[in-house]
Amino acid sequence: MNDTVDKLVIFLAKRDGIDKLVKTFQYVSKLVNWHVEATHPDMSKRFKHWEVASGLSRKAFRTGRFLTGFNALRRNPGSTLTLRLLAVLSNAGEMVYFFFDHFLWLSRIGTIDANLAKKMSFISAFGESVGYVFFIIADFILLKEGLKEERKLRSSKEKTAEEEKGIQKIRADRIMRLMAVAANVADLIIALAEIEPNPFCNHTVSLGISGLVSAWAGWYRNWPS
Repeated sequence: MNDTVDKLVIFLAKRDGIDKLVKTFQYVSKLVNWHVEATHPDMSKRFKHWEVASGLSRKAFRTGRFLTGFNALRRNPGSTLTLRLLAVLSNAGEMVYFFFDHFLWLSRIGTIDANLAKKMSFISAFGESVGYVFFIIADFILLKEGLKEERKLRSSKEKTAEEEKGIQKIRADRIMRLMAVAANVADLIIALAEIEPNPFCNHTVSLGISGLVSAWAGWYRNWPS
């Protein structure tokens, strides 16, 4: 399975894969809208519609996604007490995020009271922020453990094939965790723009770049090997 088209088909068949593609549309259109707003208002309006439609589509794709965190806690809560505690806190935050995101989506498409949108958005973003903070902490702990293990394997003068394979596995895991940290930091900025508006997080360029960093880090992590 070395063909790029084959990999693209498999990538887009995943829910996370199509989400990252549409997220790219969402934040590219946000940046283009901001860039042409003053000079080409008609074009700006079209890209604004694209941004809004992409955002609503992503919420539809995430239906039932809150069960992912619950299942992660059931299947693999962590190898140590610290990691288990971080897993509970991070996945609980993520479950709140995805669960209330359903109501935000329904309120924005007019199925339920549109006045609920602001409250649902705040609750969802707050849970999202909490989840990202603890996911980032857990990833840094695991990155540190990986570095220690790699140093230990490298300390032997004559490495076996199994040790070389172990080093490669640690390096691959490190790249994936760094991608996860990049995505979570970027998404945290977007969430903070909702729960604690400020000039940096709420600037269109900050939101646009953060969205694309998150989307493209997700592309890397979900792309078939």
